[in-house]
Amino acid sequence: MTIVRDTDRGRLLTRRAFIIGGLQASLFGVLFNRLYNLQVKEGDRYVTLAEENRVSMRVVLPPRGLITDRQGLILARSDKSFRAVLVPEQTRDVNQTLRALYEMMPFEDWEKKRIQKDLKKSRSFVPVLLRENIDWETLSLLELHTPELPGLVIEAGETRFYPYNQSTAHILGYVGAPTEEEAKNDPLLSQPSFRLGKTGVERIYDTELRGEPGNTHVEVNAFGRPVRELERHEGKSGHELRLTIDMSLQEFAQKRLTAELSASAVVMDCVNGSIYSIASHPSFDPNQFTYGISKDLWGKLNNDPLVPLVNKAVMGLYAPGSTFKVIVALAALEMGIPSKTSFFCPGHLDFGNHRFHCWKKGGHGTVDMKKGLFQSCDVFFYHISQKIGIDKIYDMAKLMGLSQKLGVDLPNEKAGLVPNREWKNKNYKEAWQPGETLVASIGQGYMLATPLQLAVATARIASGGLAIKPHVMQSVKDLKRAQETFPSLGLKPENIQFVKDAMFAVCQPGGTAAASQIQVPGYQMGGKTGTSQVRRISKAERSKGVIPNEKRPWEERDHALYISFAPVQNPRYVCCVVVEHGGGGSKNAAPIARDLLIEVMKRDPAKALPKPLVMPPGMDPKLPDKNAPAAPSSTAPDTQLDQDEELIMEDDDLTDEPIN
Repeated sequence: MTIVRDTDRGRLLTRRAFIIGGLQASLFGVLFNRLYNLQVKEGDRYVTLAEENRVSMRVVLPPRGLITDRQGLILARSDKSFRAVLVPEQTRDVNQTLRALYEMMPFEDWEKKRIQKDLKKSRSFVPVLLRENIDWETLSLLELHTPELPGLVIEAGETRFYPYNQSTAHILGYVGAPTEEEAKNDPLLSQPSFRLGKTGVERIYDTELRGEPGNTHVEVNAFGRPVRELERHEGKSGHELRLTIDMSLQEFAQKRLTAELSASAVVMDCVNGSIYSIASHPSFDPNQFTYGISKDLWGKLNNDPLVPLVNKAVMGLYAPGSTFKVIVALAALEMGIPSKTSFFCPGHLDFGNHRFHCWKKGGHGTVDMKKGLFQSCDVFFYHISQKIGIDKIYDMAKLMGLSQKLGVDLPNEKAGLVPNREWKNKNYKEAWQPGETLVASIGQGYMLATPLQLAVATARIASGGLAIKPHVMQSVKDLKRAQETFPSLGLKPENIQFVKDAMFAVCQPGGTAAASQIQVPGYQMGGKTGTSQVRRISKAERSKGVIPNEKRPWEERDHALYISFAPVQNPRYVCCVVVEHGGGGSKNAAPIARDLLIEVMKRDPAKALPKPLVMPPGMDPKLPDKNAPAAPSSTAPDTQLDQDEELIMEDDDLTDEPIN
């Protein structure tokens, strides 16, 4: 019995050993297979992953492209600069280092808050920006006290610099850090030190200017901390952008406008559409925006009633006033209304139960179209507009570039407004009233236009009726802008010539801008004055006597406008000037336009004039004294010399008034 039991136990042990051995063999097989897959089949994959953990690829920012004027003068460049950063892991007490730093150099509250915010969201080995674009004096101070500032590191970088600051601010714009939305899904824009164009041509041509990024391979440890650089590939610099702007003329224009509180001016080529100068005053320093602007300074600029951040030449909307009369005259001529058509001006026109006044209280007497233009008779255009109708006036205005965006390569261009019957019905659900046509004929009422639009309209007249379009880009790197051939507007040459002759008469004795004529034969200008009201004149005020501009609050004074071209015999340059609340166009806008046309013809950027312009002694324009305080436009001296005061008084474009 015992032997049998031992035999059974031995068999049981043998079976157990077999099962256990099988399980062990199976487990070993699984492990072997796994190891085989890891080391043989997927070995390359895991080697790659390990290498990626060891080696980090980082973006190398490319240098931003230069911006130059038409002669190659640098207007925007990227300069080498220094910045101070703090590496938290390299100091035992971050707050102590910051306190020591704040005692050495001033930091505004918004900067301190930004630093603390960055410290909280960054890892200890990631540098936190303290201050960019450090000057040499500050740099020397920091280097001297480095032992007292553990964790402080000085790094070399680039900063965008605008050498002509305020003179080019509205053209070039500025660069700034991308917003979170802009940086989304773009590794280049996600770089802390990357800057992209925010306004101006920096924004319009940002893609061309930013270049192509490079990369660097950096060996890092298990915590992601850089150990050494293994390989580096430099990026491709941004393209050089050359503008049509003539910088010497641009500086002259910007300084010339400083005599006014708020003004803008455009000088352009009426053959190829090149903008040689586009100035807006007051301006700002774009260098302040490169690496962030303080909250206080931003608030000051943004809340300034003179809106220095706005390019008034492209974004400013003004009633064109009597400058619009040249368009109404063209519309009449194209309809077949003879230029000899005349009306009697007693100083007003009674229409329905309203009285529409002329700027000249005593009236102009019998007026034909040419006299209506060079003496700017409102009553003539009241009459002629009834024959044309608002829709024909609208069609001509559109043809001349108003009430639409012109497609200039500057941001935030405004379309303006020229009303018609359809527009009135769509926006007000009301029928167009005949009296509104009279008001529109002198550029008032719903009318709105930008200085650039008025300059383009002038260029289309001066060119003989070509569809001129404006631009500020001349070339990108070696790719020049193709010479554009502008189509004809389809206007009769004799009608265009009539308007040009009438505009020349504006600057002759008896015209509203006679005192501003260029006194050099062969270089004389043609123009049209304009004054746009910003308030309605009541019957009560008129009965007592209209309050002169200089006695009204600045914001209630009329806008002064002037459009012009030169030389009259062979037009090449056009100019539009708008002086906000400047009073009369002849007294305040025309002299500025004259000075700008003289300067552009001296420089002749188009190289189209037969010889350099030389002004007689005492006639050369002078820049305002930079040390003299700015004064309201209406306080400028009266430039109307040796003329009958009532005859050449600027057209006030007085709006309608009910009559009893």
